[in-house]
Amino acid sequence: MTSRTELTRLPKRGSHDPAVIYPILDEGLVCHLSYQSNGQPFMLPMAYGRIGDTIYIHGSVGSHFFRELATGVDVCLAVTFIDGLVLARSAFGHSVNYRSVVVFGKTRLVTDEAERWEALERITEHLIPGRWADTRLPNASEMKRTMVLAIPIEEASAKIRTGPPNDEPEDMDLPYWAGVIPIRIQPQPAEPDPKLRTVFEVPAYVREFGMKNE
Repeated sequence: MTSRTELTRLPKRGSHDPAVIYPILDEGLVCHLSYQSNGQPFMLPMAYGRIGDTIYIHGSVGSHFFRELATGVDVCLAVTFIDGLVLARSAFGHSVNYRSVVVFGKTRLVTDEAERWEALERITEHLIPGRWADTRLPNASEMKRTMVLAIPIEEASAKIRTGPPNDEPEDMDLPYWAGVIPIRIQPQPAEPDPKLRTVFEVPAYVREFGMKNE
């Protein structure tokens, strides 16, 4: 841990423990990755996957963003869940229940073919477990047009807030409702592609998507 991940504001909500950090990363579907180029900050949302202490992302070899990251760039990556809106009796006391992770690392271009395949499988399975074995895998042309980057997790921290409002004692008798509005992402029934040429039964991994988080 350095000053990059030192938790100075409400440190009791934070953690540097991988046992806390990794489940949040593994539940997220999209990360926001930021870096700086010639004094200009950039940030993009993207899919990702984690293998051990490394996060993988992929994109087009024609992407200026990815070509720059392929040179080895210090990046900051964040994943956040909003679990509830916290309504206090005072406007100042309002808050949000959340789980968030911030990761620091340096990008590495993945050139080993076995690692590239493993990374692409992990990204796919991270988004939709069971899909990799139930789809046409990339051909040689598609693999040539795909860039895979690794981001070793050099430092990371998690921060979590749960529970009801923390009103001041003098505000407890105010005549205002207080509590939490829970929020969660809930998958909906799958919608088949209208161009399907065969009538398929919806795969079990699609029907059951998201149930592990209920």
